[in-house]
Amino acid sequence: MMKTFIPKVDPANRNWVVIDLEGVTLGHAAIKVADVLRGKNLPTFTPHLDMGDHVIAINAGGVKVTGSKLTQKHYYRYSGYPGGLKATSMEKQMSKDPTRVFMAAVKGMLPKNRLGRKIVKKLHVYAGPTHPHKAQKPEKMELR
Repeated sequence: MMKTFIPKVDPANRNWVVIDLEGVTLGHAAIKVADVLRGKNLPTFTPHLDMGDHVIAINAGGVKVTGSKLTQKHYYRYSGYPGGLKATSMEKQMSKDPTRVFMAAVKGMLPKNRLGRKIVKKLHVYAGPTHPHKAQKPEKMELR
């Protein structure tokens, strides 16, 4: 009788990866980061388990977008009250907090369930070139 192999998940054995977003297209970077967060780059990828690594994304303010997304794309939030729908353009959001733009792009590429909410907690995004995760000894990953 054949048995299905289920890999053991060891949260203490996760790697840390640093990705520099300076000059990289938003969608391209978000796809690569989502794959690393889910563990799709590993040979033991299992869709229902959190097998991925921690990702530190630096220089989120330097990410570039194509076309006219800066003026036409909007981010919405709703307070729950009548007339409580607020819209912010991508241009305004990038100037105010560029980390939210990248977080929203990656979050949209993850599963929409409790596993996706758990996975997105391993993403650490910073607008500048510095981050406080030196002790984890992250390895650099190229997006080219």
